[in-house]
Amino acid sequence: MRTVAITGRSGCGKSTVTAVFAAHGVPVADADRISREILLPGSPLLAQLAGRFGADILRADGTLDRRLLADRAFATPEGKAALDALTHPAIVQRIGQARQAAQDAGCPLFVIDGAVLVGSILDGCWDTLVVVSAPYEASVARIVARDGISAEMARRRLDAQLPAAALAARADILLENAGSKEELRQKAEALAARLLAGAERGAGSPL
Repeated sequence: MRTVAITGRSGCGKSTVTAVFAAHGVPVADADRISREILLPGSPLLAQLAGRFGADILRADGTLDRRLLADRAFATPEGKAALDALTHPAIVQRIGQARQAAQDAGCPLFVIDGAVLVGSILDGCWDTLVVVSAPYEASVARIVARDGISAEMARRRLDAQLPAAALAARADILLENAGSKEELRQKAEALAARLLAGAERGAGSPL
């Protein structure tokens, strides 16, 4: 089984790419979704986060104020590093379980989807790295529309992530998302078909 990682800076459109792979029946571990699931009420991680970022990130009902946490964690590189150190081990465990299940089921391809993979504890746990890139201001606009935050906060989040050039340098495959959503979807369809064909042949590399 080949493991493909799909990443990109926030607002790049990678969810569109991942959805195409899922539509082809490829199991997908969404690191960003898992990162939300591990912070549901009752998680021991909540107390650790409150100790680092302030008790007021927890509401009276025990739920996490995700926006407040994000504002504080992404305000500085140190904050982001602290958030990663607390949450990434649990994310890695969940992804490992999903990958094992896919392998046991005989799947030829497995996808890890996440905005922060390169440079994280997950770095290198793939055979092929797909990086989705988009113009900076287009990404800002998508983040604003998706999360309902200000453009300034969206830029702060982007600026806290790896530079686009650094991600592109690590990519085995670079998907440029400078056009319409349909254009990106068509690129993703071609890529999914190519990688699946390579994996099913048992080739040394699905490229």
